[in-house]
Amino acid sequence: MLAPLTKRVLLQQYLYTCRYGFTYSTESCGTFDLVIVGGGIVGCATAREMLIRHPNLKMAIVEKENDLAKHQTSHNSGVVHAGIYYKPGSMKAKLCVEGLKLSYEYFCKHDIPHNKVGKLIVAQNKDQVKKLDDLYDRGIKNNVPDLQIIEKDTISKYEAKCQGEKALWSPWTGIVDWALVCKHFAEEFQKMGGKIYLNYEVTGFSEMAESKDKAELSPILVQSKDRCMPTKYVLTCGGLHSDRLAVMTGCDLSPRIVPFRGEYLLLNENKRHLCTTNIYPVPDPRFPFLGVHFTPRMNNDVWLGPNAVLAFAREGYRWRDINIKDCIEMAKFPGLYKLCFRYFIPGCKEIIKSIFYPLAVRDLQKFIPEISVKDVKR
Repeated sequence: MLAPLTKRVLLQQYLYTCRYGFTYSTESCGTFDLVIVGGGIVGCATAREMLIRHPNLKMAIVEKENDLAKHQTSHNSGVVHAGIYYKPGSMKAKLCVEGLKLSYEYFCKHDIPHNKVGKLIVAQNKDQVKKLDDLYDRGIKNNVPDLQIIEKDTISKYEAKCQGEKALWSPWTGIVDWALVCKHFAEEFQKMGGKIYLNYEVTGFSEMAESKDKAELSPILVQSKDRCMPTKYVLTCGGLHSDRLAVMTGCDLSPRIVPFRGEYLLLNENKRHLCTTNIYPVPDPRFPFLGVHFTPRMNNDVWLGPNAVLAFAREGYRWRDINIKDCIEMAKFPGLYKLCFRYFIPGCKEIIKSIFYPLAVRDLQKFIPEISVKDVKR
């Protein structure tokens, strides 16, 4: 039984939370004070911060892929959010606003390319205007910097071709390549003496025998298929595999991760001038997603979307990506059926939009009517 192990493992699960000159260790594993499992942005940021606070400890990051930031960190829209949506007083609201300031300070200090393009949240009817006003009040309570109400006749001053009844303007919302930020965290971690081990897929944790004087336990073994890494403590930042890592440490099977995939369209290059800022709809509180939106990218692309469809693999970024193990686990999880029942109609709409993308374009035309089906591609 692994029950005693759970008392000794520092387990921080980030179930929902996200290329630089780093190198990775090829030497045999030593003994560490702390091992961080997961080489995404949460794992690398955590490792960096822990080593800053405890510079005398020996620390390592282990990552199952052949590079860092291979999954959620590099498969997101790249937005730097300002903290508008979250419930006032919640940790999400507090940390998002604090993180916004710290992120921009870090980008500037380390010359990481970013762009404070801002964000418009646009209401299209009177019902949405009321929700927009409530969203403004929420943002003010959350101390979102410089949040403004924009009337109908001034929306075009912020985005020339955008139309709506009313809007919120968040000038501090921006864009960045989070994978690049992650790699920079990793480089700093290594410069401070941390080790990074790639191609190290954790298969389990075990506890070695007690020391002779029984004053303290010997190190935990972080196991892979062909290696073992002794450590005093473990911190898991495993992203889409957080629940599986939790089970390995002796925790309960619940909650479980059910993977969803967001699919984006791409605005043609000759139409990129139509969107220079983030444009979002007023979110419907009945649904767990923000709706289709316009997102400029650091490489000058403009993403349109996303939808939200059930994925058949935790790391499934295309329709044809299927993982049998993931599918079986989902099928056995009662929470999946509750989720599907609760959001059956909107879920069907998302699937239809995935197949017939002109329907998604129709939603986008509410904000920028000039866009047509021929202006976008998958």
